[in-house]
Amino acid sequence: MFFFFVLLSLVSYSQETDTLAQQEQLKQVELLQQLLLKTQQNQYVDSLRKMELIDQISHVKESEKIKRDKLLKELEKIEASELESKSKSRAKIERLKQTEKGYPVILFRDTLFSVYTKVGALIPQERAKNINEKIKSLYNDDFFEPAKVVAQPWENSLDITYDNLVIMSVSDLDALWFDQNKQDLADAYVETIKTTILKQKKENSLEKLLIRAGLVLLVIAILVLLLIGLNKLYQSIREKMVNQRKDWLKSLTYKNYTFLTSTQKLNVALMALNGLRWFLVLLLFYLALPLIFSIFPFTQTWGEELFSYIWLPFKSIFTAIFNYLPNMFSILVIYIVMKYFIRLVKYIFSEIENGKLEISGFHQDWAMPTFSLVKIILFAFMFILMFPHLPGSDSPIFKGVSVFMGILFSLGSSTAISNMVAGLVITYMRPFKLGDQIKIGDMIGVVIEKNMLVTRLRTVKNEEITIPNSTVLSGNTTNYSVYAQKEEEGLILHTTVAVAYELNWEEAQEALIEAALKTPLVLAEPKPFVFQTSHDDFYITYEINVYVREVTKKAGILSTLYRNIQEVFNAKGIELLSPHYIANRDGSAPAIPNDYTQKKEPTL
Repeated sequence: MFFFFVLLSLVSYSQETDTLAQQEQLKQVELLQQLLLKTQQNQYVDSLRKMELIDQISHVKESEKIKRDKLLKELEKIEASELESKSKSRAKIERLKQTEKGYPVILFRDTLFSVYTKVGALIPQERAKNINEKIKSLYNDDFFEPAKVVAQPWENSLDITYDNLVIMSVSDLDALWFDQNKQDLADAYVETIKTTILKQKKENSLEKLLIRAGLVLLVIAILVLLLIGLNKLYQSIREKMVNQRKDWLKSLTYKNYTFLTSTQKLNVALMALNGLRWFLVLLLFYLALPLIFSIFPFTQTWGEELFSYIWLPFKSIFTAIFNYLPNMFSILVIYIVMKYFIRLVKYIFSEIENGKLEISGFHQDWAMPTFSLVKIILFAFMFILMFPHLPGSDSPIFKGVSVFMGILFSLGSSTAISNMVAGLVITYMRPFKLGDQIKIGDMIGVVIEKNMLVTRLRTVKNEEITIPNSTVLSGNTTNYSVYAQKEEEGLILHTTVAVAYELNWEEAQEALIEAALKTPLVLAEPKPFVFQTSHDDFYITYEINVYVREVTKKAGILSTLYRNIQEVFNAKGIELLSPHYIANRDGSAPAIPNDYTQKKEPTL
């Protein structure tokens, strides 16, 4: 009930608005008529005064020049006043034309003319309605004689009559509205009325009706033939697809997985073919109906409306595409120019990466990351240039969605953005590169991937570790490969051994260096060296340092080094005193394998 009252209120408000608009329109027309009447009265008075002045001027003697000039000035003033009055009337008419609504006079589908002004108490809408009824009565007159439609003067207007029937009156306001002479406008109306009535009588004659009926039958016959042909074409294509499906429709597979078998593809193809057939059938019927409706004058509007349902969407699409062609061309030019400019930039950075182009302070491994950054900036700049040319770019909805997506992306990708920024910083810090063995926190491995988001390591156990770049940037990174790749240096590996105080330090160092040099992949130059790192309660701690280049084999090198130290020390009769143990040294055998003690003579 509430919605009913709301709807009723809206309808009432709309009607009141229309009524007010009509009243305002009538008020403007009445003001114009009053202005015209006043102008006509002034023109009548001025015309009498002009005739009097012209007569006086013709009788003025040549010697009376002052009087003659005075009369001429008054005559020029009257003519200027008439011209000004006409200009004001025309200006008023032009302003009214922008807002005034005309009411058409129609016979069937033909619009004869429109009525904009009132006559007497009749408003334009009532005038148009009366003229319509009178012209229709003339059309229904079987003995209509066009010659009897004439324009006759009556008081201040011209009446268009047929015998004793006044069809309409042409006033000075009508003539002023169309900026024509009143007689010329009336003659034009007379000719239009006669021509339209004769045309409609001819169009609706029995002969025309029979011709139109024949055209309808012809259209139906063509439609039936097209439907029969379409059905035969459908059956032919369907049979051919079924018979030759093995050649035309093979199974759609990828590796060992079959997405669609030939039978499934055939079913899909037949379904699509059947859908296309029914679409064409409906399209033929839909196109035939407007064609049939357009044959009869009283149904032509139906045909035009039905046809517009199909044509107008396509027309709007084609019009939009055509109007968009300049913008599309601009986008294409921007894309082509930016594409080749990016290629030029890529070529320059490739030359830097290959070492052919050197820039002081710019490292080779910076080349491609910098190119990626420059490419993103260029793409962003290209999008900024293209954006005004995109369809709907000035739409508030488009702008709102863009802002919403931007906020959503910013809020949802804060971690990703921090990793990207960290990846960019790491690139220019150059703490490591692909193939380097590094240590991040307590994780050690070879760098196998480095991108804007993460760094991936492969450990000696063939484990792959993924570390976010923000973690890499916030922690400490140890690179084992930097000095190992330099010819004059290498990575120093070290380990410690504990030896008894009884052993001479020179013997201990010689044994450690001998064990180191026996280890594969340990460099002879620079030569291994030994440090004494501590004097503990029960032993002295020695540290052996060796140079290596194969840092990725560090674990294997250390393992071999441990084994060689054990063998060399055992061969030389030197005890390793780590870990701690307690033993009675008086008369006790040394803590070395028996194989070595039996080969060596006991010392007395």
